Amino acid sequence: MRKTVKDNPNKGLSFLYNTFLGRMILKPVVKNAFVSNLVALFMNSRLSKIIIKSFIKRHNINMEDYESKKYSSFNDFFTRKIRTSKRPISNDKNSFISPCDAKLTCYKINSNLSFNVKNSKYSVSSILKDKKLAKTYLAGYALVFRLSPEDYHHYLFCDDGIIINNYKIHGKFHTVNPIVYDKFKVFKENERECTIIKTENFKMVTYVEVGALLVGKIRNLKTSGLVYKGKEKGYFEYGGSTIVVLVEKDAVVIDDDILKNSKKGLETYVKYGEKIGKKSQ
Repeated sequence: MRKTVKDNPNKGLSFLYNTFLGRMILKPVVKNAFVSNLVALFMNSRLSKIIIKSFIKRHNINMEDYESKKYSSFNDFFTRKIRTSKRPISNDKNSFISPCDAKLTCYKINSNLSFNVKNSKYSVSSILKDKKLAKTYLAGYALVFRLSPEDYHHYLFCDDGIIINNYKIHGKFHTVNPIVYDKFKVFKENERECTIIKTENFKMVTYVEVGALLVGKIRNLKTSGLVYKGKEKGYFEYGGSTIVVLVEKDAVVIDDDILKNSKKGLETYVKYGEKIGKKSQ
């Protein structure tokens, strides 16, 4: 039985986004890559190692799940590799698998090529910046995988296939915490990277990695050529972030518990490589 989660208020983010002083502090941060780059510089330095222990304790991370090594920086720790035995990957060709550890919500893409997230309407074309590509996903699904700082921040390919296109979209650096969903359309405003994949079993699938507040980088390891199910696609450096996966109509039958939870406004905990749906017959 998979766990579900409701939004938990974050006091720090609530201050930044819901108070005048907080918004004044926040404004240069979300609009200026310099601030995020400065944080990234620190997170890659040897000095940042001093915050690793407190981070592990605060987020209750079981380090026995991860490969043992000495970390050269906080980002080296943050991008740590998990033991393969802890994330078995469903190799059944008919299984549609989660790209990452995350809290998942599934949205139906309607006839206007849009979907609603916490009372905010998102058009697929505004996320992709490509109207022609957006039409591919009419009546399909937008799967929103929200990663928190404590999650494993690597992500994988859901199927064998070939990359048709990969491109980056420059944007802002808002948090992807649900606290801002009714104020900012983060999936169309934030920095992001899109990868379109012609898969063997699930038609055309598009990944949209969304950068977030104080995230150093989206690191995609493969941006062209053939891809293989279960192989690593990339990883995020420091921070929480989101992956939006778009699937075509009649390509995937999403698991019932995920659909039911999503209708109730609940996120479902899923893991890297776990089956979350099956090939539509």
